[in-house]
Amino acid sequence: MYKYDRYDQQMVDTRVEEFRDQTRRRLEGKLDDDQFKPLRLKNGLYLQLHAYMLRVAIPYGTLDSRQMRALAEIARKYDRGYGHFTTRQNIQYNWIKLAEAPDLLADLAKVEMHAIQTSGESIRNISSDQYAGATADELIDPRPWCEMLRQMTTFMPEFSYLPRKFKIAVIASKEDRAALRWHDFALRIVQDVAGEIGFEVYAGGGMGRTPFIAYRIREFLPTSQIFSYLQAVLRVWNRHARRDNIHKQRMKILVHDLGREEFTRQVEEAFQHFLSLGEDFPQAEYDRVAAYFAPPAFETGLSDDLDLSDPGFAAWVKQQVVAHKAPGYAIANISLKPVGGIPGDISAEQMDVVADLAGRFSFDEMRATHAQNLVLPHVRKADLHAVWQALVAAGLADANLDLVSDIIACPGLDYCSLANARSIPVAQKIATRFADPARQADIGELKIKISGCINACGHHHAGNIGILGVDRKGSESYQLLLGGSGDEETTQARIAGPGFDEDGIVDAVERAVEYYRNVRAPKERFIDTYRRVGMDGFKQAIYG
Repeated sequence: MYKYDRYDQQMVDTRVEEFRDQTRRRLEGKLDDDQFKPLRLKNGLYLQLHAYMLRVAIPYGTLDSRQMRALAEIARKYDRGYGHFTTRQNIQYNWIKLAEAPDLLADLAKVEMHAIQTSGESIRNISSDQYAGATADELIDPRPWCEMLRQMTTFMPEFSYLPRKFKIAVIASKEDRAALRWHDFALRIVQDVAGEIGFEVYAGGGMGRTPFIAYRIREFLPTSQIFSYLQAVLRVWNRHARRDNIHKQRMKILVHDLGREEFTRQVEEAFQHFLSLGEDFPQAEYDRVAAYFAPPAFETGLSDDLDLSDPGFAAWVKQQVVAHKAPGYAIANISLKPVGGIPGDISAEQMDVVADLAGRFSFDEMRATHAQNLVLPHVRKADLHAVWQALVAAGLADANLDLVSDIIACPGLDYCSLANARSIPVAQKIATRFADPARQADIGELKIKISGCINACGHHHAGNIGILGVDRKGSESYQLLLGGSGDEETTQARIAGPGFDEDGIVDAVERAVEYYRNVRAPKERFIDTYRRVGMDGFKQAIYG
């Protein structure tokens, strides 16, 4: 993973001290809340229902044990002993005191971390495949490109006051594990017929009030031209964005209004201008950054055999362990979705356990996923049993990856000032309803995603089953959506019908699941059954 040089460290340290002064002036009454708001947002600090929330950047979801231990200590020192992993591969803390925020940021800076680009009208944390550098199905490791784009965009003046937030994802495999087409700008690393590596480019995706799936606007872009192309996209958006209407400021609205062809034409025109400036990455810079992401020193001659005589271990391996590109190694997923728990939450003590496991068994590396889980990317198969035992002791050994209880949920009305309804209790009740491991296994892959408001932080538009919390005449109500996905066959979920109360939405989910079980073909996933039979049958089963 990337390591700061003295310039990186100086920039982050300077930013902390700048914010310390801004915070002091706010506490002294020299800045009012309107003046302070854009300053705190540039440092990842939100004012929520009960306290300030601080969101910490984890670029492309990669971190080491030193950083995870620091996150654990921050949870103890500044919060209530836990953190919450988000759908942007970040972590946030929900109980921060304003006076302590600068000290928190200073503690982050000591371990090469910060909260820049986690809020406000900026290019947000660049996301990627949580298996990057470990999976055999990728063309190359996409993270060096994530890192170079992060460095080039973080403090660039033209990107400092964007019309709205701007989200980027980069992957390098045919299988989409990063919800690529739900991003403002997305890159899939591909290879042309001549063997040259480049990017397949997508633009105009996003969720929220008006969801759109991104269009492919270029089949092949040489890697050497990526920064010019990104600048062109942002220039067109900056030029035309509806800054007079907050609901129409996202790039997806512009792409939709102009149309794919006209948007692409304007981007290509601006692209030629930026190409003439010669600002793209030299090969030497790619080589410099890529060296930080060189594969670990994998042992050779390791056995792929596993002793699966322990049924608990066997179940965990079957559900949580994914094939690795190196013989004798595996990718181990850690669930943060215990039945009855809060999706994405992790205690300080659990963070310490994961940090220890990464240091002992995964070349001191771990990943956060957009599905609010964690990954140990490089574990010897011979060590998997020891890893599992430690996870069992820490309450982190749930074997439910991509199953009905592996629910994505935003904090909702329990924490968020924008929410219309609570998300957490609904997620807990659904997971409890389907708690039986045998029932979960029989249902198979089923991705449920819950948002407490139209902003869609819980990605309900991309849920096989999506749930949206709404305000119905002062009461919490929940809309049920079906048929969404964030995979390589990206689809947008559709509203099934009238909304439900909290208990009613749990019953409705169960009716939808049971209908699927009755009509599915052998080995057919929920999303595939929905695509085959359509909405009508499900709607009849749900509403009668």
